[in-house]
Amino acid sequence: MRKLTYFIACSIDGFIGGPDGDASFMYPFVDEEFLEFLKEEYPETIPTQGRRALGIDDLPNKRFDTVVQGRASYDLALKEGNSSPYAHLREYVASRTLAESPDPNVEIVSADLAGRVRELKAEDSALDIYLCGGSVVAGELVDEIDELVIKTYPVVLGTGMPMFASGFEVSEFATDSVRSFGNGAVVRTYHRKR
Repeated sequence: MRKLTYFIACSIDGFIGGPDGDASFMYPFVDEEFLEFLKEEYPETIPTQGRRALGIDDLPNKRFDTVVQGRASYDLALKEGNSSPYAHLREYVASRTLAESPDPNVEIVSADLAGRVRELKAEDSALDIYLCGGSVVAGELVDEIDELVIKTYPVVLGTGMPMFASGFEVSEFATDSVRSFGNGAVVRTYHRKR
C-alpha cells in the first residue's frame, strides 16, 4: 500500500500562508543548504518550472510519482500560465468548480476525493503520493494521510491559512526525524499511529 504524504511548509504557529493564502514570506528560507536538502531528499516536490530554472529537471523522482493538490494551490500555477506545475508527476487537482482540466497531464477530481486517493494508494508502485496542499484538501484527507513532512520556517504569522481546515478531531502521529538548518528552518517527519 502506497503512502499519502502531506509535505508542507508552515510558520512556527502552524500557518501555511497568510489569510489570503500568500506564502511568499517563506521563499527566503529556501537558501543553498535547504535547496540541497530538497534536491537530495525530495526533488520531485520542486515544481517543474523551478527544476528547469535550476537545471535539475533530469533528477529522478525518489519518493513520489503522484501529486494531489487543491484548486487554490493549483490556481497559483495557473495564474503564472502553468497548467501542469508538476509535469514530472501524475497530477490530480481536487475541485468542485473546475469543469474540465486545462492540461492533459492533470486529472480533476470533483467528487469523492478520499475514495480516489484510496484507489491511488492501492496502486502497485514503489513510489508514494505527495499531498501538496492546501488547507481544505488536507482537512478533507486527514484520515488518509500516512506521513507528515513539515518544513517549519522561523516566523510567526498570528493568523492565516492553517495546515488543516477541518473540524476538531485528534489524529495521533509519531515522530520519525527532526532536522535543523542554519537558517532556522526545521523539517520534522511523522508517521500516523494506526
